[in-house]
Amino acid sequence: MKFLNLFLGAAAAGSALAAPSATKTTKTTKRAGKFQHVGVNESGAEFGQTSLPGQYNKDYTWPAEATIDTLVSQGFNTFRIPFSMERLVPTELTGAVNETYSEGLTGIVSYITGKGAYAIVDPHNFGRYYDNIITDVDGFKAWWTTTATIFADNELVIFDTNNEYHDMDNDLVFQLNQGAIDAIRGAGATSQLIFVEGNSYTGAWTWIDSGNGETLLPLSDPQDKLVYEMHQYLDTDGSGTHEECVSSTIGQERIQAATQWLKDNGKLGIIGEFAGGANSQCIDAITGMLSYMSDNSDVWTGWLWWGGGPWWGDYMYSMEPPSGVAYTGVLPSILPYL
Repeated sequence: MKFLNLFLGAAAAGSALAAPSATKTTKTTKRAGKFQHVGVNESGAEFGQTSLPGQYNKDYTWPAEATIDTLVSQGFNTFRIPFSMERLVPTELTGAVNETYSEGLTGIVSYITGKGAYAIVDPHNFGRYYDNIITDVDGFKAWWTTTATIFADNELVIFDTNNEYHDMDNDLVFQLNQGAIDAIRGAGATSQLIFVEGNSYTGAWTWIDSGNGETLLPLSDPQDKLVYEMHQYLDTDGSGTHEECVSSTIGQERIQAATQWLKDNGKLGIIGEFAGGANSQCIDAITGMLSYMSDNSDVWTGWLWWGGGPWWGDYMYSMEPPSGVAYTGVLPSILPYL
């Protein structure tokens, strides 16, 4: 989400699941007819980026175990855990882990996977480290070697190379993604999925025009477990900063070109972030998008709502039980897709 770093400082200071069945013949043989991943982004550990390393429960927090329990009972099976690269490995990319922060991350990941759900390890850094674009590919690989080693033996962990690269050279985004893949596999994490993200905030609606489709197509994984993660908000500028959606059909419309790219190239994708306001037009747009994805579940492995987490308060997209705006106002309409 583009506005995340600006919003989260204020927020912190203030306080296998089937979609409707399909019978269509699929182009790939890897999966068909149902979503593999249906989930929620559980924020908190990436909050307060203006305060590094920051203090636990003042600048940042971890997702609540009770929330995981509730959302699993509703039918969600995948949780993306945004966190800070700088807090996990302070000072330099090639450094050692901060044990206190690492314990928090491994604790929530272990709790999620102990429930039989997937945990997505998401360095939520926008291709930056201490606000500087990461150009040291070897350093990035070293960071990922350190991080992947922690989770190498947990088959329910998914690695997300980095959140929303943007305003970067496309070739650099390719190199960082490929470097992360190589480091993760080299660390012994050979059974898990890897989610790769594109430039231009990894938007599905700009996937072709931004050059992501052409640039990231050659990414290679010796385990053949790559999934292309795209994000898609339904407001006017696609930033996820408005309650209003453009139209009741904008969800489907904005992912059509990316869907065709996945099909044409035999790739798999996931919508790793999406949301719309708790109003009738947005709910039509949301359910229309999910229906379209279900019809094309040969290439779409699933979706994750943005967002959950204990510090969202009355945030317009909050999926945090029991009273989050989306939890009460949107979830009832998307329960059929769980």
